[in-house]
Amino acid sequence: MVFDFDGLILDTEAPVFHSWREAFEAEGATLTLEEWSDTIGRANSADPADLLVERTGRPLDEARRAARKARRDELLAAEAVLPGVHDWLEDARRLGLPIGVASSSEVDWVAGHLERLGLLDRFVCLTCFDGTVRGKPAPDLYLAACESLGVDPADALAVEDSGNGVTAAKAAGLKCVAVPHDLTRDHDLSGADLLVTSLAELSLEEAVARLWPATPS
Repeated sequence: MVFDFDGLILDTEAPVFHSWREAFEAEGATLTLEEWSDTIGRANSADPADLLVERTGRPLDEARRAARKARRDELLAAEAVLPGVHDWLEDARRLGLPIGVASSSEVDWVAGHLERLGLLDRFVCLTCFDGTVRGKPAPDLYLAACESLGVDPADALAVEDSGNGVTAAKAAGLKCVAVPHDLTRDHDLSGADLLVTSLAELSLEEAVARLWPATPS
């Protein structure tokens, strides 16, 4: 099983977006959910600071950059592991399924949050974007995660929250469960094999039974 991280295990997406939107508003500019949403799950997205310069003609100084990050971290501190994640991780451990992460974020970001949440030891590998392979929506991160886990992609399950992530997982040949949140509900998730509102909606075993139905004997 291969999890995305941002917006799937922990809702980092909303704190990052809202902190940037507030920074734009403080400079008399706007940042819409629509333009932000398209970047979710994608590596190598444009730096919001560069977009803010385009719209205001003024770069953010160090004090305002620090204030934006402090606001992001304040919002992040209020977030807990998303519903159903703990149960799915426990189910995977009980079933003996190795678990990895395939993320468009940098490994320090992902590992730092997982360690803070007490979840880092649950994952065999963290396959994160570092510029050496193509990021999502390309399949490379998922292919690398499956290689690290020693599993054929056809026998692996991806758990995603964004259209870019679903595209990457399916291009790599994995089955995919999509769990959209407020920032990705308008994404095209039609490529997912199963769409749920929360991982708490069903157990991992129920998802596996739906995606790999038993062949009658």
